[in-house]
Amino acid sequence: MHTEHHKWYSQSLYRDMELKIYGHYGKPIILFPTQGGSFHEAEDYHVIDVLKFFINEGRIKVFTVDSVDRDAWANEGVAVHHRGNRHEQYNRYIMDEVVPLIRNHCNSPDIPIALTGCSMGAYHAANFFFRHPFVFDTVIAISGLYDLKLFIGDYVDDSVYFNSPLRYLRNLTDENILQRLRQNTIVFAVGRGSWEDEMLADTEEMRQLLEEKNIPAWIDIWGSDVDHDWPWWRIMLPYFIEKLF
Repeated sequence: MHTEHHKWYSQSLYRDMELKIYGHYGKPIILFPTQGGSFHEAEDYHVIDVLKFFINEGRIKVFTVDSVDRDAWANEGVAVHHRGNRHEQYNRYIMDEVVPLIRNHCNSPDIPIALTGCSMGAYHAANFFFRHPFVFDTVIAISGLYDLKLFIGDYVDDSVYFNSPLRYLRNLTDENILQRLRQNTIVFAVGRGSWEDEMLADTEEMRQLLEEKNIPAWIDIWGSDVDHDWPWWRIMLPYFIEKLF
């Protein structure tokens, strides 16, 4: 398998950031780590191993990125406003630094990019997808939360609102954006097992909201034995990859 490691000083985040590329050809996919995870998490937890067939077949090219969750929404030691500002810097990092790298690597200035992740990674995948539907055309969000209440309670400001898909989607009326979302590919999956209650509730709310907006989506609720944990995510992600690509 072809792999590349990239590291540079991010002008958006004012720190070194790293990512790794797996594959020589195929649909570009950004894989976000779980809460506080790094670019090598997918390799450490054998997610790349279960995707190896699709990577080697040239169906997908995977870009694993770092997170800044410990500085942003998960940083309980600072005010929510500061956490939101840090997340917006992360948004600029992905859009202004990672996306151009992917397009350059794929030799295409406008290639649509897919997003995926589990747990907090699913939140990031969904949030970037809905905020930038003309850049990202596919999302596979597994076992995610799609509102920030768990991290910041009932507090709401602009940074919270515009980074909580279940909030801003409800008020979305721009028909150009809605039409684009209806053309894109949307997958939300979650189990009914241990530690999935809050994620299941958010996924069901997402189902209802997308139906109200007439946005087609594949909402896949797995069984009561499907826990919020890596053994199941290593089954779920390649299942959807095979179906979509």
